[in-house]
Amino acid sequence: MNRIVKWLGGTVGAAAVLGSSFAAHEWYADKPFYFNNLLNREMVKIAFESPEMLTSLGFLESIGIKGHNAQLDDASLESGQALFAKAKHLHQNIERYNDEQLSKDELLSKRITLYLLNYLLENEPYQYHDYPVNQLFGAQNSYPSFMQGQHQINDKEDAENYLSRLSLVDEKFAQILEGLQLREQKGIIPPRFVIERVLEEMNNFISQPVTDNILYTSLQEKLAKLDALPNSDKTALLAAAEAKINDDVKRAYQSFIDYFTALQAKAGTDDGYWRLPDGEKVYANALKFFTTTDMGAEEIHQMGLSEVERIQSQMLNILAAQGYDVSLGFKAAMDQLVADSSHYYEDSSAGRAAILKDYQSILDEIDQGMDAAFRIRPKAGMEVVRIPEFKEKTAPGAYYEQPALDGSRPGRFFANLYDIKATPKYSMRTLAYHEGIPGHHFQIALAMELEGMPFIRRMSPFTAYTEGWALYAERLAWEMGYQQQPLDDLGRLQAELFRAVRLVVDTGIHAKRWSREEAIEYMAANTGMALSDVTAEIERYIVMPGQATAYKVGMMKILSLREKAKAALGDKFDLKDFHDVVLKNGAVPLAILEELVDEYIELKQQA
Repeated sequence: MNRIVKWLGGTVGAAAVLGSSFAAHEWYADKPFYFNNLLNREMVKIAFESPEMLTSLGFLESIGIKGHNAQLDDASLESGQALFAKAKHLHQNIERYNDEQLSKDELLSKRITLYLLNYLLENEPYQYHDYPVNQLFGAQNSYPSFMQGQHQINDKEDAENYLSRLSLVDEKFAQILEGLQLREQKGIIPPRFVIERVLEEMNNFISQPVTDNILYTSLQEKLAKLDALPNSDKTALLAAAEAKINDDVKRAYQSFIDYFTALQAKAGTDDGYWRLPDGEKVYANALKFFTTTDMGAEEIHQMGLSEVERIQSQMLNILAAQGYDVSLGFKAAMDQLVADSSHYYEDSSAGRAAILKDYQSILDEIDQGMDAAFRIRPKAGMEVVRIPEFKEKTAPGAYYEQPALDGSRPGRFFANLYDIKATPKYSMRTLAYHEGIPGHHFQIALAMELEGMPFIRRMSPFTAYTEGWALYAERLAWEMGYQQQPLDDLGRLQAELFRAVRLVVDTGIHAKRWSREEAIEYMAANTGMALSDVTAEIERYIVMPGQATAYKVGMMKILSLREKAKAALGDKFDLKDFHDVVLKNGAVPLAILEELVDEYIELKQQA
């Protein structure tokens, strides 16, 4: 953290004061003397143009800079176009550095950055092939989630900044609406179910009493913790928030409600990307980006079918050994398991509180045993919290939120507690290991803390690596002895089966023209998951084409690389060494990860 502030403050300050100094050159030149300075300054510039990103990163507050917390991101069409212009300029500047001029690590940073830039620029013609307002991560639910989860309030100024952001939401939504209208002109209209989901969510959001709205209650809870702030100030701030929610916020949401109500008549029930202009090309690009491979839809689909058959066979063996009747097939056997009430918590507030407590206990337990497999550990802490209730009906089963750079906010494992039957006890360990330790929290927090690495590599968005690691972590925990009860192991296998089924249904929807209902039926029949979870998952894949395929592809690659290293090194293989190689370079494309492992094998053999 101190290095970030020092570099940022020193560079900007020196540039302003000295003008022609070295620092000014590094800040303004097309080709800074140090390659990492180019990458870092461009990431800083991007962050400074995104007040919401600055809030999430949380490093300026520690030096007293808070003005960004009164602003929201520019969501205009012009801002989107400017991003591509900046990407082209950065690409040109990176190419100014010959490979021979760069160190080994700088060369890796160059390759990774160009990989991301090339994908972005190749997809400029398809930049509007998405649904900015959707049931999963749309603007209408990400805004209140951001205000509740990211905007910290430690004094009156922070609260006034919160009020400013309430005032600005109608402006931001108007910008997003302009983009929605452009997409409509291009024939990019969300499926009908997406419109139905977001309309229901938004109508519920603005129809509830303001004092029950998460934007109000979040402020209220945060103010209640400020003992030094006079009650009169708290009362005035809450009154101002109530007025702004009634005015600016409701007006913003009503603009979306009016638009989508009118759009409904144009929406259809064909859900795959194949139905959009150039949809097949866009989906192929998505698979390439999310898996970081050249695997096509058919290859991924067949891989999924094969893995589904293999994993189900192992699960049936466990079910049979536990006394369940497997003679009628996989679904019937899983239905028996699901129907057993002993596997669930009480469907009440107390039951849900117990789930969160037990998740934390699971993570605290495994955190004590990580020295057996890892040399490095993240410094940032983590906590388990419930997904905000206003959006949990359409949210995924769980997700992870990275910690703040300055340590003011821990990593967070968000658990969905909407349907109590979606959290059977035998699946909890696996989910905790995936989202927390040694999964997402371990990998993401570690990457953010890596010393001497440009920011872009600490936060690079390679899903096959990050999600592949988290799925690998589920298996690693089992190998380390943390899922030894037969039904815990069944929960692990069910989670892996779930990711294998994703390969089938994602490609089924977007390449093989399966309907939403066909995909739900296949997933329900082949996972044993609660129907509420299955429905939310399928609807997620429809609005995030290709992303769900990355998990299993990434896990299988990491496992194959581990086996490759074991076979090559024999007694010289050390699991800690392998994990060092995988984790100490940040997220990378899978082909580059293989190169890093190959290099590790060669060095170990020479030693």
